[in-house]
Amino acid sequence: MGELAQEVQLHIMTGHGEDREANSTEQLHLSSQATIGQRGNYMRWVRLGIYALFLLSGQSVALLLGRLYYDKGGKSVWLGTLVQLAGFPLLLPYLIISAPKRHSTSTDTLIHSKRPSVLILSSVYVTLGLLVAADCFLYSVGLKYLPVSTYSLICSSQLAFNAFFSFFLNSQKFTPFIINSLVLLTISSVLLVFQTDSADPSGFSKAKYVIGFICTIGASAGYGLVLSLTQLAFKKVIKRETFAAITDMIIYQSVIATSATVVALFASGEWKGLNREMEEFQLGKVSYLMTLIWTTISWQAFSVGCVGLILEVSSLFSNSISVLGLPIVPVMAVIFFHDKLGGIKVISMVLAVWGFVSYLYQQYLDDYESKPHENRNDHNEVSNASPKRSSELVDGKDRPS
Repeated sequence: MGELAQEVQLHIMTGHGEDREANSTEQLHLSSQATIGQRGNYMRWVRLGIYALFLLSGQSVALLLGRLYYDKGGKSVWLGTLVQLAGFPLLLPYLIISAPKRHSTSTDTLIHSKRPSVLILSSVYVTLGLLVAADCFLYSVGLKYLPVSTYSLICSSQLAFNAFFSFFLNSQKFTPFIINSLVLLTISSVLLVFQTDSADPSGFSKAKYVIGFICTIGASAGYGLVLSLTQLAFKKVIKRETFAAITDMIIYQSVIATSATVVALFASGEWKGLNREMEEFQLGKVSYLMTLIWTTISWQAFSVGCVGLILEVSSLFSNSISVLGLPIVPVMAVIFFHDKLGGIKVISMVLAVWGFVSYLYQQYLDDYESKPHENRNDHNEVSNASPKRSSELVDGKDRPS
C-alpha cells in the first residue's frame, strides 16, 4: 500500500510539472504571437505613412502644375486628362522584376483558393479604366475653368460621395461623427456657388465657371464611385492584399483609361494644336514638356498612395487623406497664382478641415475600441490555460488507473 501511495503521489507531482511546463510553453507562444502582432501593426503604420505621403505630395504638386499648364497657354483638355493617366509605365520595371516571385506565389495561392478568371478580371479593369478616363476628363474641365483654390475646395465633396457609395457597396457604417463630416464637407462645397468674385484669373466668364463647377462636382461623384468599386473589386474578385495587387490594378486600368483618352485626343482634333501650343507656351518649350512630365509623375505617385490606402484600410479612409491635402492647395495657390482667398473660401476651407477631423476622430475611436478587446482576448487565453488543466485533474482524466 505504501509503494502504491508513493507511485500515485509521484504521478500527481509529474502531472503538475507537465502542467506548469505546458502553461509556460503556451504563455511563451502567446507572448511570441503578441510580439509578432505588434511588429506587424508597426509595419502597417509605416506603409500607411508612405502611402499617405505619396497621395498628399502627388496630389498637391499635380494640381498646381495642372493649373500652371492652363495659366501659361495650355488649352487641351484631353492632354490634361492624359497626363493624369499615362504615368503607369513607371511601374513596369517592378512588374518585370517581380514576375518570377509573382508566378510562384500565384501557384501557391491556386492550391488554397480559386483565382478569378481572365474574363472577370478583364471586365473589372475595363470598367474601372473607362470610369477613370471619364472622371479625369471632368476634372480637367474643372481645373481649366476654375481657380485652383476653388477647384480643390469643391473636390472635398468627393468624401461625401464616397461615403454614400460605400454605404451601398462596401457596407460602410454611418456614425454621428461620419454624418457630421459629410454634412460639413457638403456645405463647404455648396458655399462656393455663392462666390461673387468667381471669374477665373485667366478671364473666363461666369458661364464657364458654372461649367467648371458642375464638371468638378460630377468628377468628385465619379471619383467616390471609382474608389468604392475598387475596394469592392479587391474584396470580392482579386482577394489579394499585396503591393503586386496594387500595381496590377493601377497598370491595367490605366492602360484602358490611357487608350480611351488617346483615342479621344485624336478624335476631337486637339492633337493638331499641340505643336503650336508648345511653341506659344509662355515659359518656353522645355518648361512645357517638364510641366507635363512632372504632372504625369505626380499623378502616378498619387495613384499608388490612393490604391495602397484602399487596400490597407478602406476607400473612405483613402479619400479622407485626399481631402486632408486639399486645403493645402488653396494656400499654395494664393502664393504661386495669386488666387483670391476671400471670406467664403476661408469659411469653406475651415468647414472642409473640420469635416475631415470629424471623420478622422471616428477612425481613432474605432481603433481605440478594438485594441482593448484584442488585449482582453489575449489575457483570457493566458488565464484560461491553467484552469483547463486543473479541470482535467478534477475530472479524473490524469488519475492513475
